[in-house]
Amino acid sequence: MSRLEAKKPPLLISEPLTRDAVSQSLSVLGGILKSSYGPAGRLKQLHNGVGGCVCTTSHSSALLGHLSVSQPVLRVLTASVGNHVSRFSDCGLFTAILCCGFIENFRSLNVEPFTVIKISKHLLSLCMDHLKSDACSCRVSVDFSSVGTLVCLVRSILISKPACMLNKTELDHLTSLVLKAFIFTVPCHIETKAVLGKCVIIPVKGRRVMDSAVLPGLLIEMPEIQLGKPLAVKRTGSNMIKIALFSVSMAGDSFNPEEGIIAVHHGVSLEVSELNQLLNVGKQLVKDEVGLVVCQKVMHPSLKQYLQENAVIAVDRAGLSLMEPLGRMTGTRPPIASIHSLSPSCYGSLKDLCIESFAPRHFLHLIPEDTVICSLILCNRSETAWDELKRVCETAEHVLQLTVKEPLALLGGGCTETHLASYIRHKSSNLPASTFKDLDCSQIQYQLVAEAFCRSLESVARSLSHDGEEILTDVVYGHCWFVPSCSPCVSKWSDLVSKCGCGMNGNSEDLSWRFLQSQSGSPVIQGCPKEPSVKVADLLTLDCFAAKCSGLQVALETANLILDLSYIIEDQN
Repeated sequence: MSRLEAKKPPLLISEPLTRDAVSQSLSVLGGILKSSYGPAGRLKQLHNGVGGCVCTTSHSSALLGHLSVSQPVLRVLTASVGNHVSRFSDCGLFTAILCCGFIENFRSLNVEPFTVIKISKHLLSLCMDHLKSDACSCRVSVDFSSVGTLVCLVRSILISKPACMLNKTELDHLTSLVLKAFIFTVPCHIETKAVLGKCVIIPVKGRRVMDSAVLPGLLIEMPEIQLGKPLAVKRTGSNMIKIALFSVSMAGDSFNPEEGIIAVHHGVSLEVSELNQLLNVGKQLVKDEVGLVVCQKVMHPSLKQYLQENAVIAVDRAGLSLMEPLGRMTGTRPPIASIHSLSPSCYGSLKDLCIESFAPRHFLHLIPEDTVICSLILCNRSETAWDELKRVCETAEHVLQLTVKEPLALLGGGCTETHLASYIRHKSSNLPASTFKDLDCSQIQYQLVAEAFCRSLESVARSLSHDGEEILTDVVYGHCWFVPSCSPCVSKWSDLVSKCGCGMNGNSEDLSWRFLQSQSGSPVIQGCPKEPSVKVADLLTLDCFAAKCSGLQVALETANLILDLSYIIEDQN
C-alpha cells in the first residue's frame, strides 16, 4: 500500500543551547525548582489539562513525575535527576538546581565546552576528595548508639516539605515515630549478611497527625471484624499461632479456559468439584492446627465460613504488596502457590493476634516473634497533606537505610554548598603549574571555570531564600547565614544573625561576613573548630551524605552531557 503522504526528513537542531526556546525552557524549569526548595519553598499545584487529581507538592519525585517536558534537553535533565531520586530518594531538588546552575554558568564562559568539561571534572574530584576526607569540617559522623544525630537527620527531612503542614509538636512526634519504625526494622541477631526489615505505611486520612503510631508486625484491614466479640484463634502446643499464606486464588475458579480443554463426566459439576477440593484444603488446615489463613486473592465464602467455624481466622484480598513482608515476618517464604498439596514445612508462625481500631477502620494486628517488620499508621488532616507526608516518611526511611551503610551526614541549610565553594576557591588559587599542563588549559581558563563552579554551588544556597532575606557567608568557616528581610541597619552583622544555616556556628566571634552574591571569592582562612558552638542535641540541619555526594556528581555529569550536545535530531513523522 503506498503512503498517503511523503515521509518528512528529520529535524536537525544544531547547537541547541544557543536557541532561545531551549534557554527559556531551562530558565523556567530552574525557576520552578528553585522556588520549591527548602522549608520555606513555595508549593506547586500540578494537574493535567483534562481533569484528574491535583497534586500539591514541593517534593522532587512528585514535581518531576507530574511535569510534562517536551524539550529534549530538559528530558535529559529530568530523566537523570529522576534516576538519582529513584536510587536515593533524597536531594532531588538539590541535584536539579545545581545542574541548571552549572549549565547556566558554564555556557556563559568564553571557553570551549571540551575544556570546561575537563576542568569541571577535576573540580568535582577535588570536592569529592574533600568530602570523603576526615579533614572535611562539613561532614558529621553518625553514631547509632545515640539517637541525637539521627533525630537531626530525620527532622531535617520532615521539615523541608511545607505541604505536610506540621507544627512543632507534630514534627517532633513524627520524627520519633520514623526513628522507632526504623529501629524495628534492624535485626536483633546479626547474621553474616544482615538484611534490614520493612516498614509498611498504613494510610488513615482525616485524623490528627498526633494519632499516628508505630506497631510491631503487620496490620491487615478487616471491615467485618466485630469489636465486641473476643478474638478466638487456634494455637499450637507451644502457644504459637500457625499461619498459612496463599498466593493462589481460593475462590473456586482455578480453571482457566485459555489453558486448554478439560473433560468433565456427565452429571459432574465442575464448580462443586472445585468447592470440594477447597473444603478438603480447609480440613487439612484444621487438622494441621493452623490458626490463621491469609490469601492474596479471593477466598470462597463457603471455605471462609468452614474455617471460622473451626476457630481459624480467614483473611482474603490481602494484596500483592503485603505478600513479601508477611512472608518474611512469618517465615512462609515462598507463599503457598497450589491448593493441591500442603506440606508441613509450608506454614509459618506468629506470636499473637489482636484487633486494632483507628476509627472508622478496623485492623487485624499480626504480632511476630522477632520484629523486623512494622506498621506505621500515618494520619493527617487532608489527603493532600497525607500524600506529601507519605513521600517524606518514605524518604526518611530510605535515608536512614543509606546511613547504616555509610554512617555520615553533611551539614544542611546551604552550609555545605558555601563551604565547598570557599574550599574550591582556596584550592584552585594554589594549584601547581603541572595541573594546568595535564588538563591542557591555561590558568585563566581554570580560574574562570572554577568561579562558575563555585557560583553554581552558591546558587543552591541562595535558593533557600524565598522572602527577600540577605544571604551572607563567612570567610572563616565558609558557612551560610540568613539575615531576615526588613532588618534594621546595624554596624555589625553579628547583631542580626544568631547562627548559621546548619546551626553549627554561632555569632560569638567576628567571622568577617560578606554578601553571598559577591563575585569575588574569599578563601577559607582556617578549618572549622573541633568542637561546634552548639551540640548535636541543639538540632543541626543535616543532609544525607550518600544522596548529596551522588547528587553533586549527577548534576555535573548531566550538565557536561548537555553542554557537549552539538545536534538534536527529531523525527517529525
